[in-house]
Amino acid sequence: MSASEGVSSAAAAGGILTIGVDAVVANWKSLAARVAPARTAAVVKADAYGLGAAPLVRPLYDAGCRDFFVIVLSEAEALRPLLPPDATIYVLNGLLPGTAAAYGNGILPVLNSIAQCRAWAEASRGDRPSVIQVDTGMSRLGLDTAEQQMLADDPGLLAATGARLIMSHLACADEPSKSASGEQLAAFRAARERLPGLPGSLAASSGIFLGADYHFDLTRPGASLYGIETSPLAEGVKPVVDLRVKVAQIREIETGTSVGYGYTFRASRTTRLATLATGYADGWWRRFSNGAGAAYHGDTRLPSVGRVSMDSFSVDISALPAGTLAEGDLLELIGPHQSADDLARSAGTIGYEVLTSLGRRYHRVYR
Repeated sequence: MSASEGVSSAAAAGGILTIGVDAVVANWKSLAARVAPARTAAVVKADAYGLGAAPLVRPLYDAGCRDFFVIVLSEAEALRPLLPPDATIYVLNGLLPGTAAAYGNGILPVLNSIAQCRAWAEASRGDRPSVIQVDTGMSRLGLDTAEQQMLADDPGLLAATGARLIMSHLACADEPSKSASGEQLAAFRAARERLPGLPGSLAASSGIFLGADYHFDLTRPGASLYGIETSPLAEGVKPVVDLRVKVAQIREIETGTSVGYGYTFRASRTTRLATLATGYADGWWRRFSNGAGAAYHGDTRLPSVGRVSMDSFSVDISALPAGTLAEGDLLELIGPHQSADDLARSAGTIGYEVLTSLGRRYHRVYR
């Protein structure tokens, strides 16, 4: 019999991560209404940006979503049993050697090179569909201009790929003042002229807010579904994530006492501290040390003191009346007082990285 038998996962965990399923669905519906009559997919790669794809894909399907994008084949295979047969799952990283036989049953490879087009054509001979990705300036994935022309010059090869969509990806859609998106739009239109008759997909989350010229036939929101600010033009995106972590210990230290690894903090006065049961293994980065990060109790900001360690960090709770907190109480790390994007700005990164860094040790609640 295990020592933890009879103890709930919520009681045993160092924090509670709440994901608003209704908020994810509401964000999808809002984006779908914005781009109609274009279709709206859901990008659920990286386990839905760290929030858990399995509990989210069926509610999105029930809201009307029929197109789901992942990165690798294993992600698609995990989601296939969770979705009805008319849902399509696209694998963005392309046709890796030795994987062609695994595709089918509504799982489509995104072909990113002329070599992949040829390999897929040989394996499927037009009997299984695919997606053609073209590079419009990002130099990451997709057929370059020369490869596009090679495909256009070989109608038999194009037919044998079973292509049902042509897509590309914008590099600077989150910076609408840059000319790059307009240049990529022109390049995508040129690619569609080379490979006519295929529905198009260009805009992901931030691209949606650039306007109808970018919507084509299918849009691919990801981060916007999960409450991330993807563009200064973005509007109407609901917050999705709430993270509360537990107080593991409370103590009072005297003037001159040091806190944490490296003794980087030394108390200049008598100070009350709460040690919280989360650290950089849980996505609370070491750069949030010594006041760069904080927890909240109600409206009161409680700054970090000392270095964040792998499994814990300390906050100064001197601003709270004595006795306000006890071991096991919860403090806000992500919520109404600081969003994932707020944390990202303070850490010099983006909200995507905040969400995908959240560890697996929190008790998760899908609301």
